[in-house]
Amino acid sequence: MKAVVQRVTRASVTVGGEQISAIGRGICVLLGISLEDTQKELEHMVRKILNLRVFEDESGKHWSKSVMDKQYEVLCISQFTLQCVLKGNKPDFHLAMPSEQAEGFYNGFLEQLRKAYRPELVKDSAGQEERAGLAIHGQKYGGSSGKEIKGTKENKNRR
Repeated sequence: MKAVVQRVTRASVTVGGEQISAIGRGICVLLGISLEDTQKELEHMVRKILNLRVFEDESGKHWSKSVMDKQYEVLCISQFTLQCVLKGNKPDFHLAMPSEQAEGFYNGFLEQLRKAYRPELVKDSAGQEERAGLAIHGQKYGGSSGKEIKGTKENKNRR
């Protein structure tokens, strides 16, 4: 299972020109389900997403609060293309769970997310051919400043 989690000031899903789901401030989760995913992995992903500290606290300290801490909204979109393997110039989706199976698994994911959080704050895309619109909350460029971070496994191996 793969998830792309994006902080947003707003996000929506449109099908055939009609908005079917929308949130204000919170996170948008693109979820790619693989053939090998299990209930255990689903539960782990729900915990990770809800507890991921991607928001600032009251004093402005970055990476301090989760979506649950802030009581923000969550928009989930099933995205089988996250399971893509590139073979030459053609994408291969053989690792993605087939849609008949994935629909039930995705609905189970949404159910667990709603049980663990506030159901009224969890929205989804209803699994249709959709267009998502995001107002991204974040810096133009993120990540590390390029300075060495002491104590990480990666940097210890360089010594």
